Amino acid sequence: MSTASTKQARKKRQQSEWGASVAAREVADAPPPTTAGTELPERVWMYASLAVLMAATLLRLYALELKPMHHDEGVNGFFLTTLLRSGAYKYDPTNYHGPTLYYLTLPAVALMGLTTFAVRFVIALFGVATVWLVLSLRRYLGPVGALAAAALVAVSPGAVFYSRYFIHETLFVFFTLGIVVAALRFYETRQGWYLMLLSGSAALLFATKETAFISAGVLILAALVSWGWVSLTSGAKAPPANAKGKRRAKEVEEEFSLRALRERFGGAGRAAVLVVCALALFVWLNLLFYSSFTTNWPGVGGAIEALAVWQRTGTSDFHSKPFYTYLQWLGQEEAPILILALAGASVALFERRKNRFAIFAGAWGFGTLAAYSLIPYKTPWLAINFVIPMALVGGYAVQLLSARVATANETRGMRRHVPALVVGGLAVSVCLYQTMVINFRKYDDDTYPYVYSHTQREALQLLAEVERIAGRAGRAGKGGISVTSKDYWPLPWYFRDNTNVGYEGKVAERYDPNSTLVVIGNESQLPELQRLLAQGYRRVGGVYPLRPGVKLVLFARADLIAP
Repeated sequence: MSTASTKQARKKRQQSEWGASVAAREVADAPPPTTAGTELPERVWMYASLAVLMAATLLRLYALELKPMHHDEGVNGFFLTTLLRSGAYKYDPTNYHGPTLYYLTLPAVALMGLTTFAVRFVIALFGVATVWLVLSLRRYLGPVGALAAAALVAVSPGAVFYSRYFIHETLFVFFTLGIVVAALRFYETRQGWYLMLLSGSAALLFATKETAFISAGVLILAALVSWGWVSLTSGAKAPPANAKGKRRAKEVEEEFSLRALRERFGGAGRAAVLVVCALALFVWLNLLFYSSFTTNWPGVGGAIEALAVWQRTGTSDFHSKPFYTYLQWLGQEEAPILILALAGASVALFERRKNRFAIFAGAWGFGTLAAYSLIPYKTPWLAINFVIPMALVGGYAVQLLSARVATANETRGMRRHVPALVVGGLAVSVCLYQTMVINFRKYDDDTYPYVYSHTQREALQLLAEVERIAGRAGRAGKGGISVTSKDYWPLPWYFRDNTNVGYEGKVAERYDPNSTLVVIGNESQLPELQRLLAQGYRRVGGVYPLRPGVKLVLFARADLIAP
């Protein structure tokens, strides 16, 4: 055999290692078990992928300003406003997450203006990009599996809901998946720039949230599980009974050898250069973001301090919930993805010709679920960290169904995909229905787990009343406002253009109607406010729910209230 043909065969074998089983390498030209008989015409694949991406985009961008800003969105919006207007941002490890959210959103608000749509727009784009990354895993999940997984992510209630939220989590899962995709590409091609993409994704992951060490740890453990399980069940540990068994055992042993690792990096010298460059890029990006682009070097120390802060938060009673909480939430919001993920992971472990990536995705998804379940601190947006890998292995379950039907019935054409389309379509339809409900109808109903202490739509009525009153005074957007309630976020976001707002958090001794047009208090302060504001002010409307457990009341200067 010529040198060229030898290299070609070696490359072909390397590219099949994760998408196919070790046993499949006995016959180099045999397709992986999950793709045999399930190939899609390229035009069908492209049109289907485009349809999934269009659906993901529509669900994430349509009526993006519909739901009021959440408490956390208001806080993040405050930091972004300060960064845009003064150029200042200082990372605070005691209260807030990493700086990537603000700097990556900054260009959008600089171009589009400081609006609710603009700040959520970038997050929505990252949500769509996550779907695109899932589609790039076609060779590992199979064509039907990748489309199914991408469709599940596109319509997942959690993935959509938090892609329409100005918080860190959608960025976080994108960078996590980016690490996986870049690692696979580097494993296949040995091209150094994929290792740089891996390093960059990892750096941005750590610059986004302190919980990055959990995701990184689970990814490493999942990779070890997939390699170890395939090695354990491929005959490498058992005495080979024949020549094929000996050959298979030798291949597995060589695959795990230090020499094979050096070869994959292109030799010890190139490996050293690549590793040093990757580490340098990781450190440089983290220094850049945490130092606020060299304007706040104490932020770098804060990034290290944040690990201890988060450890205290994670084990405190704040947001503390039982171990089974995430499973309960998944059952209520993401049941189709959970069921398909359980099926795909179970079959991946015990099928004869194993798909190492499917085993990895299952270990990643359920490993992350276990890790976050063990931590007392639980919030629903953390769930998308395991919903995304669960959707991957769930898509693999659909791919398996397509492959088994095609093999058993020897069907041809698109008919062989009908059972998989029915199952996948049913799962996507259920998720889509739930997505429509919580994103466009019940977006402030906290009986749904993802709608977690969200700002009530009635709060927008209060804001409209304030704007009307200020308009009657000829000071639209600039009227003097006193906020006496201790709980007031996200009101600072909505009053961001008004410099005459005071957030005292308590009732003052007196109010001057000439400077204070409006007083916004907590319902618990109502008797005190009625007594103090009896002269010169009148109550407007009834009670305005801000979020569950927080109800506001509104008083305005008497002459500004329409008769």
